Amino acid sequence: MDNIKNISEDIRKILDDTNSVREEALKLSREVIRLSANSIRASHREDFEEAIELKSQARQKIEETRAMLKDKQEIYYTGYVQDAQKEYAESELTHAIIREQPFPRYDDLGVEPPAYLNGMAEAIGESRRHVLDVFRRGDLERAERILNIMDEVYYVLITFDYPDAVTQGLRRQTDMVRGVLERTRGDLTLLLQQRKLEGAIENAMARLNDEPGTGNAQEGN
Repeated sequence: MDNIKNISEDIRKILDDTNSVREEALKLSREVIRLSANSIRASHREDFEEAIELKSQARQKIEETRAMLKDKQEIYYTGYVQDAQKEYAESELTHAIIREQPFPRYDDLGVEPPAYLNGMAEAIGESRRHVLDVFRRGDLERAERILNIMDEVYYVLITFDYPDAVTQGLRRQTDMVRGVLERTRGDLTLLLQQRKLEGAIENAMARLNDEPGTGNAQEGN
């Protein structure tokens, strides 16, 4: 029993070190989430230089976290580290969808596969907003191209039929994606019908003004 104090002190040092690393990993994860969110906002504004710079900063934090936790896997696989990876993946994939570029690979981004897939699902939610903005600006062809990319992502995601413990809740995210796509198609249909109705009204008013006895002709009487 004489050695119990030494044992307890050794354990205390280990836990002190683990706690210190945990606090630093939490701080880095928060920074990744903040940078990723700001990058997504920049992508929506089509300020792509800023978006790329913010993504680069987030990537540095991701790499720093991974290196720091190389021997602390019990922390690496905690929720907040994986959530940060998911948010970073979302920023990269949202940027790729908006710019209609090839997707970066998960290993190129330095994130785990489940974080990548969940980030992909959330990127669809962000892309919905951009599709509607693009359509309102009158670029129907681009809106449809982005929507087609969103469709392709959904059909990929539904093939990952694994337990939530393996994919970190991807099934729920995939259900969300289906709902997003349905709402987006519905919104685009309504906007298109509204455009057609507005065009028909304008044409009818133009014809009415051109008829004798109406419009400018009446003003001259």
